[in-house]
Amino acid sequence: LAADKTRLQDLDEAARRYLAWESILAEKLVLNLDPQQVKQAETQRAAADTVVTARIPETYQWLLVPGQEKPENAVEWQAHKLTGQDTLAARVSKKLRNDERLLTVFAGTRLRMELDRVPLWRGDHVEVKQLAEHFARYLYLPRLKEPAVLWAAVRDGVSLSSWARESFAYADSFDEATGRYRGLRTEDLVHSAADNLAGLVVRPEAARRQLEAEAAAAATIANASSGTPRPALSTGGSNVGTGLTTPPGPAPAPIPKRFHGSVTLDPTRVGRDASRIADEVIAHLSSLLGATVKVTLEIEAEIPSGAPDHVVRTVTENSRTLKFTSQGFEKE
Repeated sequence: LAADKTRLQDLDEAARRYLAWESILAEKLVLNLDPQQVKQAETQRAAADTVVTARIPETYQWLLVPGQEKPENAVEWQAHKLTGQDTLAARVSKKLRNDERLLTVFAGTRLRMELDRVPLWRGDHVEVKQLAEHFARYLYLPRLKEPAVLWAAVRDGVSLSSWARESFAYADSFDEATGRYRGLRTEDLVHSAADNLAGLVVRPEAARRQLEAEAAAAATIANASSGTPRPALSTGGSNVGTGLTTPPGPAPAPIPKRFHGSVTLDPTRVGRDASRIADEVIAHLSSLLGATVKVTLEIEAEIPSGAPDHVVRTVTENSRTLKFTSQGFEKE
């Protein structure tokens, strides 16, 4: 914020008047003021204080916003005049949001555009934490309200069915030794705390290469485990083969295809426990190719003294709003 030159003089005058009355009250004993004079000075000081308070937002009415269209361009400052009756901070936020200079919502497709435009990729991927640092530092990137806005954009982009064309994939980490992404997922929600900013945003091309390779490997294992005999080997020297076949090798050990589990959560810290379960169990299962994961939350409460009517109404209504498949209170 910058002060208007004309208004600044008025503010300066009002501040001086306030300080003058403040100094008079501070020296009222030295000046030997009687009670009526003291009361008059206090009234004048309060009036001056009100004037100063009113003139501050009138004076600091210019919003200076730095901008940079491209990395190679110079930084340019633009001045915008603020209006309205809100506080200065509220006026600034409103103006920046209306001009899309402060984003509270950021789409995954737009994040992909910025990744390609600058570009922000570091090879075939980029760390989410690194992206957060870039958006907070460089003026040629959109100004986000907080890192949680970026994390929401990552979640949105990964969940799109058109991720291969319009957004990206997500991975927990990258194994340099094998050149493989751990926890690679697409068309899925990324479960993690908004302030964690862990993991990698992965180029669609790199994600598809790994997914296709894993699908081919899975098909090879499935064909081998089905026990299909190999083709007959011909001995040559005749139009009729011997019909010999190579016997199949031992079938690989069966691999687990289902998982089930149940856990008791601390009712005072359900959010914390559920978040850990989502990160450390559900996320790994959801990342498996073709996996279908179903999570059910079951609540059972014993209330020896009985539930009051207002609690029954609140819980019942909230359960309906949250689309519980079954819910209800029992008297016995």
